[in-house]
Amino acid sequence: MTVENCGIDVTVEAPPERVYAAYQPAIEIAHALGISDRLIETAFLDAQVLPEYADAQEQVPYVEKLPSREALLATGPDFILSGYNNVFTEDGAGDESFGTRASLTRLGIQSWILSPLCPSADGLSDEAIDPATVSVETIYDDLRDLGALFDVEERAEQVIADQQQRIAAVDQVLAGADRPSVAIVLLDEGGGIRVAGGIDFGTQIIAQAGGVNAFADLVERRHVAIDLEELIRRDPDVILTSTCCDASYTRQDGAEEAQTIMQNPALAGLSAVQNGAVHPFLFADRAAGVRIAHAIELLASLLHPDLAPAIQDETGQDGGE
Repeated sequence: MTVENCGIDVTVEAPPERVYAAYQPAIEIAHALGISDRLIETAFLDAQVLPEYADAQEQVPYVEKLPSREALLATGPDFILSGYNNVFTEDGAGDESFGTRASLTRLGIQSWILSPLCPSADGLSDEAIDPATVSVETIYDDLRDLGALFDVEERAEQVIADQQQRIAAVDQVLAGADRPSVAIVLLDEGGGIRVAGGIDFGTQIIAQAGGVNAFADLVERRHVAIDLEELIRRDPDVILTSTCCDASYTRQDGAEEAQTIMQNPALAGLSAVQNGAVHPFLFADRAAGVRIAHAIELLASLLHPDLAPAIQDETGQDGGE
């Protein structure tokens, strides 16, 4: 079977049996598809896995840091499933690199990148995104394609249907509601800040949750460095943190970052600060994967607190972790 992924043909003679999953979105998709027993190792969680996958994750080997190419090959994978492209870069781009996907194919190892963040070419980093791929529909495409490759098509369709139904329920509740502007703010060491730009998948999460990314026009990179003056000029209605990266993290671990923003004297005049609308939020919850319904439900409740009870009633979710 051959399926195209991010411009690369992925060919398997039989469903892969030794799968290496790197990064949160890939790990959770593997569990959602019911192939946990095929995972030989998982690496680099940004936060706790969703509760429905906790038991499955406990049963598979986990390492905090991405392995080197040599350590990866020593595990004997026949398939690498990755949430981000940094592991397939020429230079690692800050993470360990497994080598380009082409180089792994030559060793008989197939690979997959979650399609909403397809790079513009093999070997480029997670920041080199093809904007045309950044959509919720590409997540469903991934699930169908992976379902075919792993021979779990029925399970894949069940996962897709669940996501679609929950997102549609939120959309129904939010019909006609105002759309507040939202900034996802990353606090860097040394006091600098970055924001999630238009090609970050967070833009899709915000839109589906009834908001607008205040920095959607910045599309040169996923994360764009700005100064405080630009944040003040755009004056978002809501600010989200981007708390990362530890397998134990929950939203509560972002409380300190939220307080740092709230207590910054230079930002005291921001609408989000004055209205107490600076919320802890996980990097994992703005990732492209099977967290999308969960993230949309949660963020919709934060952006539209008056509609939170209706969202809970309609979706059956409590909008918590």
